[in-house]
Amino acid sequence: MEPVTLTTERLVLRPFRSSDAGAVFAACQDPDIQRWTPVPSPYERGHAEEFTGRTAPDNWRDDAAYDFAVLTKGDGVLVGAMALVRLERLYGPERQAELGYWTVPGHRRRGYTGEAARAVIEWAFTTLGAERLEWCCEAGNEGSRAVALAAGFRMEGTDRARIVHRGTRRDAWRGALLPSDWRLPSATPYLPHPHAPADRSDEPTAV
Repeated sequence: MEPVTLTTERLVLRPFRSSDAGAVFAACQDPDIQRWTPVPSPYERGHAEEFTGRTAPDNWRDDAAYDFAVLTKGDGVLVGAMALVRLERLYGPERQAELGYWTVPGHRRRGYTGEAARAVIEWAFTTLGAERLEWCCEAGNEGSRAVALAAGFRMEGTDRARIVHRGTRRDAWRGALLPSDWRLPSATPYLPHPHAPADRSDEPTAV
């Protein structure tokens, strides 16, 4: 796909550039980013240079992932990263992708990540034709879960041993968002099971 730029009231979401390497390197020194995401640990300058200069552009070109740098309008400060991943299912009959993100420590609790997430979700539903967006994080990552819930994701349970992180298998929370949750149409009709359990977003660990 040709890379795109999205804008919100406070943010610009654009593809990563080589010039972002310093800001990405600084952000990924954060222990929480290393704890909850698959970035390398320890995180070195070369990792940031490889990601911003090669991996992210290649992901766009190959439709492997759509990686956005999340920047404040005006001053262009990096406040986070937002991505659509697992795109191998987006362009088939499943029409699915997964949303992932991290936030720079000094810019948390300002609503930036939720604002960026909503922009990417709208783009995925209205432009890319996604019919189901998924979210997944290691169980216990309350910050990631809060963003997903604020964006409208419905928690669907806990998957045992789904994530391999630092050489061990970890349980994962997962959720999903449908166009209908945002009052948007879907090209493929949805026939829910008549006895499907009610949404229990307040109990993410229910199996």
